[in-house]
Amino acid sequence: MPAQIHVRGSVSIPESELGWRFSRSSGPGGQHVNTSATAAELSFDVANSPSLPEPLRARALERLSGRLVRGVLTIRAEEYRSQQRNRDAARTRLATLLAEATAPPPKKRIPKKVPRGINERRLENKKRRSNVKRQRSARWD
Repeated sequence: MPAQIHVRGSVSIPESELGWRFSRSSGPGGQHVNTSATAAELSFDVANSPSLPEPLRARALERLSGRLVRGVLTIRAEEYRSQQRNRDAARTRLATLLAEATAPPPKKRIPKKVPRGINERRLENKKRRSNVKRQRSARWD
């Protein structure tokens, strides 16, 4: 069990900041699913986390705003039959989600001028096509 979840660079989240809840998995599965609490629900308080630096926290809050409830991010994992594998899956999902949410914004695209050769080729093709069509519509006498 890892002691910390690596987010990006030197930023990591200690295991003590994570909240866990376990319940029965939904769906079919027979006696094992009906009796054991294998589904793992991971909660992480993004808004009040001391391990996230302020600029990264602000970026994560903005980008994850649709998934947060009062600043808390919740991830549910129930695809495996064992609780430990579901815990690992939830940790992995949290790490990738936070890494994407705290990534720096992409560079702005600087529009460039269209090269003259490309423009000339386009106009030449238009003229050629126009001539072909004009010749097709000519009357036969």
